Formats: sequence, C-alpha cells, structure tokens
Amino acid sequence: MALFFAIGTATQAQAAQKDPVGDLISSVISGALPGTGVFNVKATLYHAGAKGVGVLDSLGCKVVPMRTLAVDKTIIPRRTVVFIKETVGLRMPNGDAHDGYWYASDVGGAIKGQRVDLYTGHGAASMKPVQKLNLSTLTAVKVGEFKGCPPA
Repeated sequence: MALFFAIGTATQAQAAQKDPVGDLISSVISGALPGTGVFNVKATLYHAGAKGVGVLDSLGCKVVPMRTLAVDKTIIPRRTVVFIKETVGLRMPNGDAHDGYWYASDVGGAIKGQRVDLYTGHGAASMKPVQKLNLSTLTAVKVGEFKGCPPA
C-alpha cells in the first residue's frame, strides 16, 4: 500500500510541473515573455478627426485621450487594463503626468499581432506630446480587467 501511495504522489507531482519548453514556444508565438502577461508591442498613434476614427470605441464607449488602447483582441483581450511603462510621466490632456495605465477597449483593421494603437485625443496636434512613441517598441503588461467603459 505504501508503494502505491508513493507512486501516486510522484505522478501527481510530475503532472503539476511546468513545461518550460512549451511555455517558451507559446511565448514566441504570442510575443509574451514566458509565463507572464508581458508583451513587446509596436506602437502607433491615432486621433479623432483622422479617417475612420469615431468618437466611440469597439465596446461602444467614448474614446478617452491617453487612456484608450486599440489592440488585436486575440493577443490582448478587450477590457484588459494594460500598464505601458514608456508612457509614465507623459503629459495628460489635463496637464497631469501619465501613470502608465491604458484600457484595451478598441480594435482596428491594421492592429494585428504585436501592435497597439494609442489614442491621443482630438486632432493631429494631440499626437505631438507622444510622437516619440510612434513606431517604437513598448512593454505592455496585463495588470487587470475592467467592466463597463474605461474611466475618463
């Protein structure tokens, strides 16, 4: 009986082990760092007034300058709160410093795979404070989920 118990315990322990090779392969496919919700993404910018950009996101919520994030929902699901460290300290429309938190509430036809689109506000001039981020690689970390619409 003790032998059976030892074998049963070893089998359960083996089943609980992680698969580092599988995690690595998954991370290469998804772009995430192994075992985390961390992604290296290429950033682009968008603003109200540009062709095809409305006042509502894909959830039907009002787009929020410097908070709304358009994503490929197969990579980063909508309603995900994302922390982007490269945006910490940027100037918000109200003059405050950005805390790095964005809300994945929009999608776009050109946002495929490891890409995100940062909503900057109304008009091309709204992109000026964050222009250095356009086409750069950012670190996006999934930090939670939100219900309803993103906070303004």
